[in-house]
Amino acid sequence: MAYDVIPETAITDLDWNTVETPCFVVDTRLLERNARILASVRERVPKARVLLALKGFSMWSTFDVLRPYLDGCCASGPIEAQLAREEFRKEVHTYAPAFTDTEMQETLALSDHVVFNSPSQLRKHLPAVRAFEQKYGRKIDIALRVNPGYSEVETALYNPAAPGSRLGCIRTKEVDAIIGELDGIHFHVMCQQGSETLARVLEHLEKNYGDMLAKVRYLNCGGGHHVTKPGYNLDLLADTLNGVLARYPNLEHVYLEPGEAVGLNTGVLVASVMDTIENGMQIAILDTSATAHMPDVLEMPYRPTIHGAGEPGEFPHTYRLGGMTCLAGDVIGDWSFRAPLREGDRVVFADMAHYTMVKTTMFNGVKHPSIATWDGQQLKVHRRFGYQDFRNRLS
Repeated sequence: MAYDVIPETAITDLDWNTVETPCFVVDTRLLERNARILASVRERVPKARVLLALKGFSMWSTFDVLRPYLDGCCASGPIEAQLAREEFRKEVHTYAPAFTDTEMQETLALSDHVVFNSPSQLRKHLPAVRAFEQKYGRKIDIALRVNPGYSEVETALYNPAAPGSRLGCIRTKEVDAIIGELDGIHFHVMCQQGSETLARVLEHLEKNYGDMLAKVRYLNCGGGHHVTKPGYNLDLLADTLNGVLARYPNLEHVYLEPGEAVGLNTGVLVASVMDTIENGMQIAILDTSATAHMPDVLEMPYRPTIHGAGEPGEFPHTYRLGGMTCLAGDVIGDWSFRAPLREGDRVVFADMAHYTMVKTTMFNGVKHPSIATWDGQQLKVHRRFGYQDFRNRLS
């Protein structure tokens, strides 16, 4: 689906020339603003629990800001689960399309809830779960990820319910046979969508899995909820979730797993112009990269917002912005600027906190952006990257 760009960066009081480049900068004030909005869901829905989806935002140096407002994290395997356990230190839900035996043992030691993708995975690992519970005297809640059979995600790459999807199981006899082992039902079929979409998804979920919902202790509605986006209908979200809880009084909790909504409009990627050349048009080479630092620009694709820039031709000077790698297609896009770009000029990409840092690579040995926070007074660089980071990823 098309992403609604914001007109400028949300950070308004930082001198970009003081920022080393390339660098991700997250404003902790804006992050707390989002966390407070997410926490308000629990005020409206007392049985709601809100988890940080680490796959979307895992900048653990900011967890002290988020921890007071969120209930825990959802992880996509034992490595993310370990980060959640060690750095967030609250409830941990772990899901993966499949677990090896070793991964399952690691996951059990780190998790409170384990979500299986299929009945076969649940049957395979159930003995290990029960053995762990008996040995350590700690209950592991078990959930099954199901496919509601409905989704409104238009971009196939991000649609968990696309035809032939491997994510979540459809209703079969094998599913019916394991209902008695389940503590929860999990689904995730949304992406950057509102509570209106959730209401329609839940209609299909109840139609196909209502009898299962009547037998479990919780429902997990996954991620993709744009709760912190301006204009999001929080009243409808509360009415929808409270309605489900009223129809299924056996449900003790309903979970949301926002990732993007946590980091939405809280951070930027600051880059510098390294050179300008001409080849039928003006081209600026930056010290960042689409393929290495913001791959969704190429994969989705989508067009980022740049502070102070406009559409091609809107301002007097139009440039194609290219990255530092040798990939011919490492092109971020075309923008226009009020003045010619010069070496050293800062280019600030907005809304780069979520699904950016978590997807970066060091392809081509390109310098990984530093990671920093800004609180209105102090610009603090938490991490810089160099040769050892590149070397130690390989062997």
